[in-house]
Amino acid sequence: MLLRAIDRFFKHEAAGGVILMSAAILALVFSNTSLAAIYDQLISAKLAVTLDGAGLEKPLILWINDGLMAIFFFLIGMELKREVLEGKLRDPRQIILPGLAAVGGMAFPALVYAVLNWDDAELIRGWAIPAATDIAFALGVLALVGVRAPAALKMFLLTLAILDDLGAIIIIALFYTENLSITMLAFALLPLMGLLALNWKRSHHGPIYLLLGLVLWVCVLKSGVHATLAGVIVALTIPLKCKNGADLLHRYEHGLTPYVLYGVLPIFAFANAGVALVGMSFMDLFDPLPLGIALGLLIGKQIGVFGCTWLAVRSGLAQLPEGVTWLHVYGVSCLAGIGFTMSLFIGGLSFDAEANAAGVRIGVLAGSILSGIIGYVVLRYFAGKQPIGAEFQPAQ
Repeated sequence: MLLRAIDRFFKHEAAGGVILMSAAILALVFSNTSLAAIYDQLISAKLAVTLDGAGLEKPLILWINDGLMAIFFFLIGMELKREVLEGKLRDPRQIILPGLAAVGGMAFPALVYAVLNWDDAELIRGWAIPAATDIAFALGVLALVGVRAPAALKMFLLTLAILDDLGAIIIIALFYTENLSITMLAFALLPLMGLLALNWKRSHHGPIYLLLGLVLWVCVLKSGVHATLAGVIVALTIPLKCKNGADLLHRYEHGLTPYVLYGVLPIFAFANAGVALVGMSFMDLFDPLPLGIALGLLIGKQIGVFGCTWLAVRSGLAQLPEGVTWLHVYGVSCLAGIGFTMSLFIGGLSFDAEANAAGVRIGVLAGSILSGIIGYVVLRYFAGKQPIGAEFQPAQ
């Protein structure tokens, strides 16, 4: 009975989001109880991988953020490649609406944050924090809505979130790379050339891809470019179809998904969501940093996603998917404000000071939780009752 219940839970679409939220709550519990010292010691513990005195030595939290998250980006890269080659991103006509929504959903949150932090040269670095959407959380909340959400709405949100992740990858590459080492970048070309050669031959030898990918990750890490981008690069070299007919990309993607969903992301959430609330008050949420993030996720996402969708439909560039109403679009606009994983990740790249890190966590948690609650309520109790917004439809 228990095993069947566990099996049903992990098969549910919302399972990943539930585990992710549980990990975040556990981090908050650890950080605000007598376990706080254990939590701090754990994430700051040094882990070294050396050979004859040379190698890497980093705190555990950096191994998680630079190492485990590279696996997450490896999965994202494979999903993007598959979608472009044979999925929802293959037909440009299918991505116009979610594509414009994704652009608006990144631009307006960044604008809201920038308006509130424009006069602070340090805090303005965090402009991209509220621009991201957490796929696992957003789809998990949508799954809880059940049959009240049409299938086309899930496809709209999934495509929007995938394009959002692509935008986040580009932002990280362009704006969060410092102190470049040209020497290490040159060394990185060697494993990259090997990966490209394997791809050209459509080799099915997966372990060789992963070994070269590991060497590439170390070189990129040492170069100053964020190491998670190595995961994306390796993913793009994995062939969809190998010479012997093996489907290496699908095999890796499907095999890796549960480990990322139920392992990598919860570990990341546990290591990054912990914030000591002792001495804080409700008014701390109104400091420019957390307020900019929270309002960016809560208000900026709604304006950007819903507004750009409305403009695209009103102008005749696109049409709403079949069965989707404007309340559905508004509900999804709210769910897009669940930033969590990617927002915390970009926040970690933006600031080093612990005071700023706490502000990032508070803002991300507040904005994401409120966005998730509002989106769920709209979709669960209002959107399925009757179509509205017919006046917004373009003339036929």
